Amino acid sequence: MSALKDRITADMKTAMREKDKERLATIRMLTAAIKQREVDERIELTDDDVIAIVEKLVKQRREAEAQYRAGDRADLADQEASEAALLADYLPEQLDDAEIDQLVDDAVTTTGAESMRDMGKVMGMLKPKVAGRTDMSALSAKIKARLG
Repeated sequence: MSALKDRITADMKTAMREKDKERLATIRMLTAAIKQREVDERIELTDDDVIAIVEKLVKQRREAEAQYRAGDRADLADQEASEAALLADYLPEQLDDAEIDQLVDDAVTTTGAESMRDMGKVMGMLKPKVAGRTDMSALSAKIKARLG
């Protein structure tokens, strides 16, 4: 069993003991997503796999929050933001803009990328290095700006 799954299970037990309903519901939703993938693919997930699931769930929550805010539903938007924050606790430490810029510059130099046609090479090189540590759409935008 992965260390991250162990941490999630321990946090769920703590939330149960402390009767923290919001945290418990969010963690249960996460464990359901993990179990669903393990059952569907008949595999035991690694920490990297779990991080990918958490990233996807955080992205969904942030997108839903933006839609609720646009629809003037602050109550639902706040709930989505809260869930995203709870889930983000399970992601590795996030990279700051300077670190991302440096990684993009290094990848562009290493791959010899010169135009937008080379974006796939740069993204392919960076994706394993930054998985779970930055928003991939923001990374894509930085690469486009650098190559554009």
